[in-house]
Amino acid sequence: MTFAKLVATMGLAGLLLSGPAFAQTAAPAASMTAPTMAPATDKKAKAKQCSMQADQQGLHGKARKAFRSKCKAGSV
Repeated sequence: MTFAKLVATMGLAGLLLSGPAFAQTAAPAASMTAPTMAPATDKKAKAKQCSMQADQQGLHGKARKAFRSKCKAGSV
């Protein structure tokens, strides 16, 4: 009976100590570079410009939404 307890204890200790070996590592963080940031900045600038144009024209509601959509697509 003592030998069985020893084997069970050693097995349990082995499982507990091997847990960190099987743990998943965090994925490396993606580096943020200037080329990936430029398109988002351009889109924001274009959206802001289109909003300003809609404000100047006094557009509200559906008309404003339609104008901004066309403006951002480059149709206006």
